[in-house]
Amino acid sequence: MHFSPPLKSARLVARYKRFLADVVTPEGETLTIHCANTGAMTGCATPGDTVWYSTSESLTRKYPHSWEITETQSGHWICVNTLRANQLVREALDQQRIPELSAYEHCQAEVKYGSEKSRIDFLLQAKDKRNCYIEVKSVTLLHQGKGYFPDAVTTRGQKHLRELSAVAAEGHRAVLLFAVLHSGIEDVSPARHIDAAYAEQLVQAQKDGVEVLAYQANLSVAGMFLKNPVAVKL
Repeated sequence: MHFSPPLKSARLVARYKRFLADVVTPEGETLTIHCANTGAMTGCATPGDTVWYSTSESLTRKYPHSWEITETQSGHWICVNTLRANQLVREALDQQRIPELSAYEHCQAEVKYGSEKSRIDFLLQAKDKRNCYIEVKSVTLLHQGKGYFPDAVTTRGQKHLRELSAVAAEGHRAVLLFAVLHSGIEDVSPARHIDAAYAEQLVQAQKDGVEVLAYQANLSVAGMFLKNPVAVKL
């Protein structure tokens, strides 16, 4: 995924109303930009951090600038635009860069499935293979040198694990794929200190046959892509 034109930088003043942030450009101009992340963004939005933002060509957008990446004062790079996780995974699937999920002929996004009326992020299909259901989660929480998911209690995430377990029980492949969007994260664990129920359910889902994978993204001003697997420690 390439940013064209390359991202521009600004200094973060404050994030507020969940989807807005004020930044100051190197020229001293104050901008209000859109933040496509309704999560806690713990450690990703400290005033004084460098914000890298894109600009839409649309003439109808109220806030044409979008917060893409945080460069923290400690030197870490974090993609905070949650829309990018699925885009990165789709690109990697199309380019066969995730060996565990290669050799499928068809890939569909946002397919309805499950008894709880969910939508799977990606459904992979091939003539001689079981259908493969993939749920994508972005990981940006760094705590004491470790990466964790989630960064807040997630009943929606718990529902997705139940749906994946049910898919596995039906004989299909079920995959939970963590897209690691933080340069400082080297492995991923469930955040028991934040959502113990999710952590327990993830362990059970793996016992039920759900595969758990994690791939880290390479992040830069020019673009980003999933580059290598990282360990998942349950």
